[in-house]
Amino acid sequence: MLRKSLISAALGLTLLISGCSDTPNEQSTSPAAASEFLLSDTYGKPITVVKKGAAFDVKGHEGKVILFDIFATWCPPCRATAPHLTSLQKKYADELLVLGVTIEDDKTNADLEAFKTENQAEYTIVNSEENRPLYSAIASAIHVGQRFPIPLMVLYKDGKYLTHYVGATPEEMIESDIKQALGK
Repeated sequence: MLRKSLISAALGLTLLISGCSDTPNEQSTSPAAASEFLLSDTYGKPITVVKKGAAFDVKGHEGKVILFDIFATWCPPCRATAPHLTSLQKKYADELLVLGVTIEDDKTNADLEAFKTENQAEYTIVNSEENRPLYSAIASAIHVGQRFPIPLMVLYKDGKYLTHYVGATPEEMIESDIKQALGK
């Protein structure tokens, strides 16, 4: 009897504690949830990322390959990757959107523009309160956890997940996957 009481008390305490957790509820990060992330680039231009289930797409860029580059300005591999992403963005300008999503909450648009200049990052970088919910949702959808290494680059075509890369990745590898997605 005492054992059953102790087990019941432990279970009740566990449920009470987990119910008061400040961890986001499963509904907000579930791959099945549908939502929109209202972002803005460093010039203030609005960008809307649409999530439907585990699919992510960018309004106005339907049919393009979307490469989400989740990065930080202080990260050496992120800095090294930027010129390669620029090269791909230029080469596939009409078929690819590289979208840089910083994990840093305290960066100004001027800070990110300086990063772009210093690292030849000639692609769109978003700076918004919605960055964190977006990269958290992407990480959940591709099952890398919330403490993933950066850069984390994730490819989508027509909202469908294609692949992802962790860390500095050769441009040729990313380009091969872009070509495959485009049927080239």
